[in-house]
Amino acid sequence: MNVLVINAGSSSLKYQLYEMNTEQVLATGRVERIGMESSILTHEVEGRAEVREVSEILEHTTAIRKVLDMLTHRQFGVLNAISEVQAVGHRVVHGGETFSESVLVDANVKLEIRKLFDLAPLHNPAHMMGIAAVEMNLPDVPQAVVFDTAFHQTMPKTSYLYAIPTVLYRKHQVRRYGFHGTSHDYVSQRAAEYLGRPLRDLKLVSCHIGNGASCTAILHGRSYDTSMGLTPLEGLMMGTRSGDLDPAIVPYTMNKEDLTLNEVNSMLNKHSGLMAVSGISSDMREVVQAMEAGNEQAKLAFEMYAYRIRKYIGAYAAAMDGLDAVLFTAGVGENSDVLRKRVCEGLTFFGLELDHGRNAVRSKDVRRITTDASKVAALVVPTNEELLIARDTYRLARGQGGELRHE
Repeated sequence: MNVLVINAGSSSLKYQLYEMNTEQVLATGRVERIGMESSILTHEVEGRAEVREVSEILEHTTAIRKVLDMLTHRQFGVLNAISEVQAVGHRVVHGGETFSESVLVDANVKLEIRKLFDLAPLHNPAHMMGIAAVEMNLPDVPQAVVFDTAFHQTMPKTSYLYAIPTVLYRKHQVRRYGFHGTSHDYVSQRAAEYLGRPLRDLKLVSCHIGNGASCTAILHGRSYDTSMGLTPLEGLMMGTRSGDLDPAIVPYTMNKEDLTLNEVNSMLNKHSGLMAVSGISSDMREVVQAMEAGNEQAKLAFEMYAYRIRKYIGAYAAAMDGLDAVLFTAGVGENSDVLRKRVCEGLTFFGLELDHGRNAVRSKDVRRITTDASKVAALVVPTNEELLIARDTYRLARGQGGELRHE
C-alpha cells in the first residue's frame, strides 16, 4: 500500500509518500507560499536531482493537485497513476480530550477537530484545509489523522490538571495537553528496540529539542508527564518561546508597557527564548558560535537553555522513581553535541557517564553517547514522525483493530 503523509500549514504543505510493504520513502517535498502567485513546489526522490517549480497556487486544493501531478509526472514522478495513492495520513496538532489515538476521518472527526480550533488557532484550521483538499482531489481514498496530543492522553490527573478553579477545566477544558507526542512516541519505541528491552519495563525521559522543545516522562511506554501545557508555550526555554514563567509577569508587563493581549502573546511566543536572551538568534548553531567567540549574552542564553532541560530531566526522574535512559531527538537534540554535553554533565549523580567520543559522532542511526558502564543510558534517537503517521494510517486503512504501538 502507498500512503501519502501530509502536514498542512496555513501557507505551506509538506508531504512524504511511503510504500508500506518496505516502509520506503518514494518521494518527499513541500509547497510553500500557498496563496501567492509565486508559490514554490519542491520535490525530491532519492538518487535524483531536486525538482523546483514556481507557479500560482492560491489554496490548498490546488497545492494537493500539484503534488499529485508531480508524483505521477512522466519524468519526475514515482507513480503511474493517482489511483496508486491508497491512503492519506495527516498530522493534526491538537486532539483535545476527544482523541487518544489515531482515527479515520469521517464527518464526526472533522466536527470535533473544528471544535478544537480555539485551542490551536494557528494549526488545526490549516490541518482541516489539508483534509478538505485531499477530499476534493482523492474523494474515495481513506484518510487518517494522527494527533500530536494523543500520546499524552495517558497522563494522570496529577500531571495534567492545573491548580486553578476546576470550573475552567469543566467549561473550557483548561488543562495540560502536551505536544510533540508523535515524536516522543516514535523515539521511545526506537530506544526500546535499541536497548533490547520491552518498552513496558523502561523509565525514559524523551527530550525533543528543536525550535520548539519539550521533555516527556515516559513510564512503561506511556506518557506520564510532559513539559508543554495547554499550549506549546509552557515548559522549556525555546528558540523564540519563553517557556515557564511566573504568570503574574503577563498582567504586570501589560500594565507597565501598555501592551495588548495580542502583543504580550506575541512577545512570549515569538520574541522570547534564545532570541531574547542572546540578542542574536533563535538558532542554537548561531548562539553556540557566538558563545565560542566570547559573547557573554550568547553564553548566558546557552546555559539557561541547557539548565532548564537538565532540571526537567531531574524532575521527571523523581516523578517516575527512577530513570533508565535519556533520549535526545529533533534538530538541536540530534545535532548539537555541545548542548548534549552540557546537559549530561549535570546528570552524573544518576550514574550517567558521557562518552565524549561517542557524543561527537554524527549519524542518522540510533546511538548511545554514554559509556558502557553508565548506569543511565543517554541515546540520540533521530525522530521520524512521518513514518509513525504512515504506520498508523496503514493500520487504520487496512481495517486492523487494536492498539499496536505499546507492546
